[in-house]
Amino acid sequence: MKKDRKTTRRSFLKAGAASLLGSVATAERILADPYAPVDARRPAPRGTGFARTREPIRASAPSPPGAARRPPPRGPGSAGTREPIRASAPVRVRGVVRAGSRGLPRVPVSDGAQVVDTGPDGSFEIVTTPDRGFVWFSPPSGLRIPLNPMGTARFHQPLTSAVEQTAVFELEPDPVSQEDHTLLLLGDIQTQDMQEMAWFLERSVPDIRETVRGLDDGAAFGISCGDIMYDNLEMYPDYEGGVSRIGVPFFQVVGNHDLDMDNHTDRASTNTFCRHFGPRYYSFNRGAVHYVVLDDVFWHGSGYIGYLGADALAWLEQDLARVERGSPVIVATHIPALGSQHTRRGERQPGTGLAIMNRDALYRLLEPFEAHILTGHTHECEHVFEQGTHEHVTGAVCGAWWSGPICHDGTPNGYSVYTVRGEDVSWRYKATGQAPDHQMRVYPPGIDGDAPGELVVNVWNWDPAWTVRWFADGEPRGVMERRRGLDPMSVELHTGPDLPPRRTWVEPVPTDHLFRAGLTGDEMVVTVEANDRFGRVYTEEWRQDR
Repeated sequence: MKKDRKTTRRSFLKAGAASLLGSVATAERILADPYAPVDARRPAPRGTGFARTREPIRASAPSPPGAARRPPPRGPGSAGTREPIRASAPVRVRGVVRAGSRGLPRVPVSDGAQVVDTGPDGSFEIVTTPDRGFVWFSPPSGLRIPLNPMGTARFHQPLTSAVEQTAVFELEPDPVSQEDHTLLLLGDIQTQDMQEMAWFLERSVPDIRETVRGLDDGAAFGISCGDIMYDNLEMYPDYEGGVSRIGVPFFQVVGNHDLDMDNHTDRASTNTFCRHFGPRYYSFNRGAVHYVVLDDVFWHGSGYIGYLGADALAWLEQDLARVERGSPVIVATHIPALGSQHTRRGERQPGTGLAIMNRDALYRLLEPFEAHILTGHTHECEHVFEQGTHEHVTGAVCGAWWSGPICHDGTPNGYSVYTVRGEDVSWRYKATGQAPDHQMRVYPPGIDGDAPGELVVNVWNWDPAWTVRWFADGEPRGVMERRRGLDPMSVELHTGPDLPPRRTWVEPVPTDHLFRAGLTGDEMVVTVEANDRFGRVYTEEWRQDR
């Protein structure tokens, strides 16, 4: 996007802020006042798009009937308590953000509704209400990320009912430059029981640790991009134990399976998540990149929709107003802003649980920046370019819900690795248990009964800047044809009412990252060469048995 257009749009955003917030309020009225509790026993109002059952929408994260119910709470303060959000008396929080004995100026501090900046001596004052939950700051670059004992980021302080409160945020200088740093993006860990948690700890965590050891910079951190749990929130401490073993700071995004589903309001649905990890949305800085975490799972009492609340959008506008236009901004959410699964399934629009329904407001706020949106939720890998943003839908750590080695589009179980060098951002997908250059899977001719003479290749992290070519016995044969279809391994592992045995409701999903080449039958060795947008070359071979 050109700089002069960004400046014009930024001016428009400043002039039209009131109009933006007004449109958000209108959207919420159209959505039948989703902040109000909904009686789960009554059907949702017509035309709202609300899910009528607690079973996730098929395209986003299917679940078998009657599964994924947590045990009842065990006592006061347990997960699942039905504490309503009540109006609170104002409280004043005075505090300071400092590194050693030096106060840090111009550090944003927020309660999720307003953003204030620290003064020259690092001090701040904010008048809020206890129901906001937390006061937090946006960690500046050049300083170590403050941590909880188990390795998750700690940049917040819970609010109490005391009229006068104090918040002191102590930071330490980071001796390692953050201009070059690495982000590990973990999508959909989604452990439901101790067996699945053991797989995460025994398979995924060692692989991630090995990736960290191989990095050429010392400024790595992670983001768990939602659905950390599969409704069993009692296992959050086990996840935290895994983070501790990885050995780098981790930030968390809330997903639709990370909620207290017995609570009737959106804010109360994240009580347990917030008790472990802090606020639902926030920001931080590493090097030249501004990172934003958003909660786009809107719980209405009997289901969820992809939606950004008015408070989050109002906060985001204030947050981004402090970021230089043209800068790289990376936003992490759980539900994709748009995705393309609906298109691949032959549907005109995404379902309410498959995409952010008010995504245009997000696009407008991100327009002045070089924006990437990192998401999970759909257990597949794809790239979507929309309104100046690049959306990365990452494959799942758990694959097809811990049913086997792949997601239902054929992407291996794994995670994404983002490398930042100054303002330049690059990425690759890391398949669990495989070498970093494992970026495609070649299937022999005959694997597709509808096209028996075709070689099929799944290049899961493909985007339009990639080129996929093939060679027969060393001779170049040109660019392979990209054609929508089902991954052959997913068809084998996931098709039918009895497969896969652990999650019989999983089915293959159409994907747009399959490539094909018609063979004559005389080729002895076929080499597939995939060139990514960063100039890296990956090759795989198929050899005919004779």
